[in-house]
Amino acid sequence: MKKHKSLLLKDLRENRVKWLMILPAAIVVILMCYIPMGGIVLAFKEYNYHDGIFGSPWVAFKNFEYFFQSGKAFTVTRNTILYNIAFLLVNTLLQITCAILLSELAGKWFKRITQSVMFFPYFISWVVVGAFVYNMFNFEFGAVNTFLEKIGADPIDVYSNKAVWPFILIAVSAFKNVGYGTVMYLASIMNIDSQLYEAADLDGATMWQKIRYITLPCIRPTIVILFLLAIGTIMKGDFQMFWQVTGNNPMVLDVTDVIDTYVTRSLLELQEFGMTSAAGLYQSVFSFILVLLANKLVKKVEPDYALF
Repeated sequence: MKKHKSLLLKDLRENRVKWLMILPAAIVVILMCYIPMGGIVLAFKEYNYHDGIFGSPWVAFKNFEYFFQSGKAFTVTRNTILYNIAFLLVNTLLQITCAILLSELAGKWFKRITQSVMFFPYFISWVVVGAFVYNMFNFEFGAVNTFLEKIGADPIDVYSNKAVWPFILIAVSAFKNVGYGTVMYLASIMNIDSQLYEAADLDGATMWQKIRYITLPCIRPTIVILFLLAIGTIMKGDFQMFWQVTGNNPMVLDVTDVIDTYVTRSLLELQEFGMTSAAGLYQSVFSFILVLLANKLVKKVEPDYALF
């Protein structure tokens, strides 16, 4: 113990500038991430304003029982997992495809402009995206129904049709996030040794052969790492997307309600702090377990690509 302490003090003296540079970020993480974890106790208490977080009476696992007996636990968990799996698969495929296509473009300026245009939606607020979707599919004056009326077809009431919402949400997720992921994969492709491609050209390899035998194997570490990081968010729905795009529409909640929106709505309508905290803790623990399992699986197949 003393040896480790002396080594730490020695490192602090020798690298004090580096430690000072990391100090603000460490303080932010502690204040915003670690200290609020004390609120986890709410999941096991019947919270009231008079006694506060730590003074409220303990109820053990009753908040979890209430969440699972409410009839919504399975629905919101299913929706959260299935949507995030769909987002992960569709977005990753589109990101890799777009990155490879951009890497094959010859025009330097065209490539930069295309990257910028693709990256731009990432900065658009979900409020704006939700307004765009509403103006597209509104029953009375939406662009889609206006077009259908002009060609003599019957309008579609999208906001009461549950079947179309999974496709709409997957599409808007791709619209918002594909550009960001494309830039990350493109940066990985740009780091591939150009001599590999030159050797392939000398051997008469086609473009598809170079993609299959050089590009994809070389960016596999990036794919695996981003996949592992995404696994940790499978139980965490993008609250802004589901809340703003659907408009918290009660007619389609069976297919659009995820854990985050359910917790927020319960907190606003029922003021059930204990139950919502229990749902959030359940979500976080499940995500943690998924990351551990995915990392263990990757570690068995490709040990060098594991996070830890």
